[in-house]
Amino acid sequence: MSSKQHTVVESPYGPLTLVASDGVLGGLYMAGQRHRPAEESFGERVAATEEPFPEVVRQLAAYFAGELTEFDVPVRLEGTAFQRSVWDQLVRIPYGETWSYGELAARLGKPNASRAVGLANGKNPVSIIVPCHRVIGASGSMTGYGGGVERKVRLLAFEAGAPTL
Repeated sequence: MSSKQHTVVESPYGPLTLVASDGVLGGLYMAGQRHRPAEESFGERVAATEEPFPEVVRQLAAYFAGELTEFDVPVRLEGTAFQRSVWDQLVRIPYGETWSYGELAARLGKPNASRAVGLANGKNPVSIIVPCHRVIGASGSMTGYGGGVERKVRLLAFEAGAPTL
């Protein structure tokens, strides 16, 4: 059985709940996020100064300040093999760029799996750090985002260099 703990930090997108299992980040959830696990599953609430959270908090602050474009904190992503393969591709999407669900499916060698890619993308447990917000519809549409389409639009605009709201 793993030891879980969590902390909550503020961000320009509302409070973020960081969840670690055995000292490794395994969750980053926004308020009201779809597929957010039950609060009881996050373990003990601790200060953001307790390991492993300080480096995660530092990198998130640098990202939101526009000073960091790629995270390098260790994460443990728990999901099916297919979900993990999708999430592994998400971190390859460059900062400020987007891929379509179809493009992501093609990169996985499964060009007809865009719907399955979308479902896996929506269950990404470490949003922002594993940038699921960078995946859009084939027409450029801002289709679903676990944190809400409005947040997705704001994150993409932020990464594109638009002034903050």
